[in-house]
Amino acid sequence: MARLPVLEDLGDVAGKRILVRTDFNVPMEGPDEGRTITDDFRIRAALPTIEWLTSRGAKVVCASHLGRPKGKPVQKYSMDPVRARLAELAPGVELLENLRFNPGEESNSEEFVAQLVAGFDAYVDDAFGAAHRAHASVVGPPKTLPSAAGRLLQKEAEILGGLREHPKRPFVAVLGGAKVSDKLGVIEALLQTVDALVIGGGMCFTFLAAKGMPVGDSICELDQVAFCRRLLDGPKPIHLPEDIVGVDANGSYATFGVRLPDGSKGLDIGPGTAAAFCDVIMEARTVFWNGPMGMFEDPRFANGTKTVAQAVADTKAFTVVGGGDSAAALAQFGLDDSVDHVSTGGGASLEFLEFGDLPGLAALRGAPNVK
Repeated sequence: MARLPVLEDLGDVAGKRILVRTDFNVPMEGPDEGRTITDDFRIRAALPTIEWLTSRGAKVVCASHLGRPKGKPVQKYSMDPVRARLAELAPGVELLENLRFNPGEESNSEEFVAQLVAGFDAYVDDAFGAAHRAHASVVGPPKTLPSAAGRLLQKEAEILGGLREHPKRPFVAVLGGAKVSDKLGVIEALLQTVDALVIGGGMCFTFLAAKGMPVGDSICELDQVAFCRRLLDGPKPIHLPEDIVGVDANGSYATFGVRLPDGSKGLDIGPGTAAAFCDVIMEARTVFWNGPMGMFEDPRFANGTKTVAQAVADTKAFTVVGGGDSAAALAQFGLDDSVDHVSTGGGASLEFLEFGDLPGLAALRGAPNVK
């Protein structure tokens, strides 16, 4: 596999126009006109790359998607609020309109790629959160322009590659979220690498069903029970809940063992499970966490996720959090500065761990400046 080109591989960038694919898909609120950014983390995350280029005399033009406008202009997804914030953080840097306003972005249209690269001397991809998408702005420019990974993309590839290739052991992966089917591939891939797997969230009920436990009205994918049973029979330990918090048939808050009565619904791991999961995390030397342990948006069912998040923050292990809801939970509990690496791409981090590569990374390695 060819080496991933980095910023230094672009050579002298003074006076050159550089197209930088960023991930400015930031959360916003308010009316469609006059929306305000509620968290500018993704904009600030691109600044090291932007400043490296501009300090060396390059003219930087950023490009990003925002939301899902489905190939047509939608006022709600205008880049204007992002453009205004970028102007404050990096004066003089331009930002194109939302890439997904053009249907050619998601369909990887050669015509749209040609429009994007016209007038540019080089391309930098710093959008890890979009690197698993074979979209025009991700895989198109490196076919013709000298290209490189930005600092953020480079860091993500190095850290996640290290998890796959040479983690310090024991290596423990903590997985949550709603569905097993969303993580089939990454579960199998992780089981080739980790020393133990910890399973919480809605997906735990399919595993519990595979052990013959009644799960009431909890989320359960019956078509995945056989898959889960096969994994449980494998050589790697898989830690499952030993108690559950949720609601009973009357909708009242309740604590259960692992046999849930008819009409009840599990919505979080119980306190005993949270303590047991913490013990596994604290004994590890590398921890990867993706997915909440329960419906943490509701304070009644946030304790499992909060306890696991605190353990990930407190452990002396090297800790990586796979973006998405896990990153949101860390931020909610004020722990996002207490882990070694918070990935900027939930889906991209999982796909990288599963396949060891992403379309955006492969495209960069095929650029004309890569020997």
